[in-house]
Amino acid sequence: MAVSEPAVAPAADATPRQHARGLRSWHRTAEGVLATDLSPRELVAARDSGTGQLWVDLDVTDLHQVACLENVFGFHPLAVEDTLSPNSRVKIEDYNNVVFLIVRAVLYRHDTDDPYDIETFNICFFLGKNFLVTTHAGRVQLIEEQVGRVQRSPDLLARGTDRLLHAIVDAAVDAYFPVMDKVDELLDELEVRVIEKFDERAMSDIFALKRLILSLRRHLGPQREVLNIMTNRPNSLLTPDVQVYFRDIYDHLLRINDAIDTYRDLLSSTLDSYLSQVSIRLGRITTGLSVVATLSVPFVVISGMWGMNFTQIPLANEPHGFWWMLAIQLGLGGLGVFLLRVRKWV
Repeated sequence: MAVSEPAVAPAADATPRQHARGLRSWHRTAEGVLATDLSPRELVAARDSGTGQLWVDLDVTDLHQVACLENVFGFHPLAVEDTLSPNSRVKIEDYNNVVFLIVRAVLYRHDTDDPYDIETFNICFFLGKNFLVTTHAGRVQLIEEQVGRVQRSPDLLARGTDRLLHAIVDAAVDAYFPVMDKVDELLDELEVRVIEKFDERAMSDIFALKRLILSLRRHLGPQREVLNIMTNRPNSLLTPDVQVYFRDIYDHLLRINDAIDTYRDLLSSTLDSYLSQVSIRLGRITTGLSVVATLSVPFVVISGMWGMNFTQIPLANEPHGFWWMLAIQLGLGGLGVFLLRVRKWV
């Protein structure tokens, strides 16, 4: 039996001017009708109706859209301030029956020459009884993916705004996995360069990768705490049935954190291997210099003694005195090297 899709109807007050400003919204009524690009008055009506599901997506780089956070929805000023700061810490707060959540998303930059370049950005959420407001700076690919899903299948909103929140947060956490795969690839390359080839330029790459791993760990630490709260703390807007889905995200974060700890240990071992290789090479150079010095001592001593300004010097009148002196010097030098090898000093 085929299931008919709900009707999609544009909002009556939606104008090209509002759409040009980028204010995007989707409201699925209790009757299954989907309205898009609602006017501010319609947004207030949809929120206050307590029925249906409303999703509003805002770009904080547009001041007109930022004004809607306070003027239309009446969100707490502290929460609005956090949405405007790109350095806001990952957190979860309750403001007047509205859950405010900040999630740190990550994107690996393939368009730069730096193999250790990642981009992090915040996505903020305001979850109410029947609405979800998302804010971010600029275009975010994972948000666009959810927009495409809602436009292709409006029934996704029928699951509830809390499930939509789960879908976006899940996509933000899953975006860390490609970055972790890249870190694993870079770590393998560094191990080959250090252990097999001993590339002296690997030191800078080791520290660059170490900074990348520490950066990921710094972003994921508070995110794990937030997901732990969302999965265990009772909340009227996050029912136990929905918290089960967030528990799955929490498990993903634990996997990523375990992988980061493993990579950090492997990187420390790689750095130790690099330093050990340096020490070994330095020891070999020192050994070579010791052999050269041992061979040079007889030449310096004997040549210095026989080069003094005395009238009576042994072998001074000997026709083959030079060759005698050379043989004595080489013999003493060889004897010194032999003694060093016997004592296993070289």
